[in-house]
Amino acid sequence: MNLKEKIEKVIIRVQKPARYIGGELNSVVKDRDKVDVRFAFCFPDTYEIGMSHLGIKILYNILNSRENIWCERVFAPWFDMKEEMQKENIPLYALESLDPVSDFDIIGFTLQYELCYTNVLYMLEMAGIPLYSRDRKELKNLVVGGGPCACNPEPIADFFDLFMLGDGEDVIVELCDLYAEHKKKGSDKEAFLADAAKIEGIYVPSFYDVSYNEDNTVKAITPNRPDVPNRITKRVVKDFDKTEYPDRFVVPFIETVHDRAVLEVLRGCIRGCRFCQAGFIYRPFREKSVETLCTQAKELCANTGYDEISLCSLSTSDHTEIEKMLSELTKWSDKEKISLSLPSLRVDNFSKEVLDGISGIRKSGLTFAPEAGTQRLRDVINKNVTLDELHNTCRIAFEGGYTGIKLYFMIGLPTETEQDIKGIIYTAQSVVNLFYDLENKPKGKGVTVTVSVATFVPKPHTPFQWEAQDSLETVIHKHDVLKGVGRSKKITLNYHASNTSILEGVFARGDRKIGEAIFKAYKNGSIFDSWSEGFDFEKWQAAFDSCSLDMAFYQGRKRPFDEILPWDHIDFGVTKAFLERECKKAYNAQTTENCRNSCAACGANKFEGGQCSAKH
Repeated sequence: MNLKEKIEKVIIRVQKPARYIGGELNSVVKDRDKVDVRFAFCFPDTYEIGMSHLGIKILYNILNSRENIWCERVFAPWFDMKEEMQKENIPLYALESLDPVSDFDIIGFTLQYELCYTNVLYMLEMAGIPLYSRDRKELKNLVVGGGPCACNPEPIADFFDLFMLGDGEDVIVELCDLYAEHKKKGSDKEAFLADAAKIEGIYVPSFYDVSYNEDNTVKAITPNRPDVPNRITKRVVKDFDKTEYPDRFVVPFIETVHDRAVLEVLRGCIRGCRFCQAGFIYRPFREKSVETLCTQAKELCANTGYDEISLCSLSTSDHTEIEKMLSELTKWSDKEKISLSLPSLRVDNFSKEVLDGISGIRKSGLTFAPEAGTQRLRDVINKNVTLDELHNTCRIAFEGGYTGIKLYFMIGLPTETEQDIKGIIYTAQSVVNLFYDLENKPKGKGVTVTVSVATFVPKPHTPFQWEAQDSLETVIHKHDVLKGVGRSKKITLNYHASNTSILEGVFARGDRKIGEAIFKAYKNGSIFDSWSEGFDFEKWQAAFDSCSLDMAFYQGRKRPFDEILPWDHIDFGVTKAFLERECKKAYNAQTTENCRNSCAACGANKFEGGQCSAKH
């Protein structure tokens, strides 16, 4: 029985067999004998999560547009499929060809969330590939990583041969081209990695040694070869308006988390919220023209059959021509009966014109993110949003016919007090009161305000990278404070107390020592840690204890500004000096203007192509 027959035999015994069969509209099938490089694009989570991710869609298109490269998709099999595959000796395989992942030249993982790390090991072992880089001697089965978690890859550095830092559109092609050259020459792995390290944005962990102080802090991160840089600088797509973007997506057979076409409007952010990693690591700010956006939207919907398209970015309403963009898109979408959807909107630049542009999109509710419950704490985190602006935004929405508002907040932010926590409910109540005080509110309807409260996790390359994270006990206490504040029945309070945020905090700022604990936790059965079905904190505690590592050292400890951080050799463009200045301003509740109004000298102006106000 060949592999395809084995797969067909077992998928009828699992949930959602369409996760595992491939053959979807717009999937790419090539002749394996006519390509030079086979690339397995691995998403370390379920099919439904991975197929919703924009990055895999973009890079899948870019790689497959090259005649000599064939990129295929690989997702993590759920527990039931894992059991069946092991029973029938089925290795992890790619969806397009159903070939084993071990047949591929490059095995690439996108690292979107820290709690996916054990799934990387799970997928490698299911493929029959050695987990540690040092145990993979040949050039074949090169394991590479990218995505936002690569901004501190140290916890998983020993498992990867290299990382691609920053925007992937250009560097992934350069990497594959270099691989094809070395494969043709019959080079060994070491020779290839030496040349790969010369490509801007490529980090080869084995070329760097980490030493530690007696207190377990990092002493130094030092190159062990003369031909590699002391710091590795991320890659940036220079002309965002002309960079390749798919004119079609693979259309899944089953419903995914985001089951719609996705249009990336801009990349980067001008705001500088001090808690937000994405706002710093994706700098500089770059946007597409309205003409490009309209063309791409029409092509995507025509080639996929989707009747909904989502405008994707960190802050879509910061597009310099947001009103024109919405006007042009709605002219076409209304005619074609295509629904537009928008992510969370900015409180301080929401207008009646923006509301008119999205009036046909959805009446279920609008989402805004004040993030903190008092003005003092909003100033600390540099949110630059006032209660008056929130009220003005909600008034426009209510008078425009909306009756549902979702508000996002965080607890555990630096300098937070009990009054700040209570302010979350007070803020929500003020929105409810506003609705009932309006003369022009929707008639015969009540208001609903949904408050979602997340736990703050300090992240690398942000002004709060030195801060301590709350313990689970502290988080639970703060939730009790929230619940104890009297509130209207019109307010729904959602929060999540879990050790997953503690583990996320450990991984986010971890060093290479953590890799051993990740390995031991995986070997003890930890997979799908971002799912309640898979997460077992006791297994993680046991793994850290067996390695004589203290989670609180990474998660609950405030760091001095002069400490060498595990990611200090990774340059994402924003300087450590700038981040320190911003952190000190936060302690004094001083704000920094957005990049469009004034340059704060963050350092990202060194990259070409960004719309940066810096003149120096």
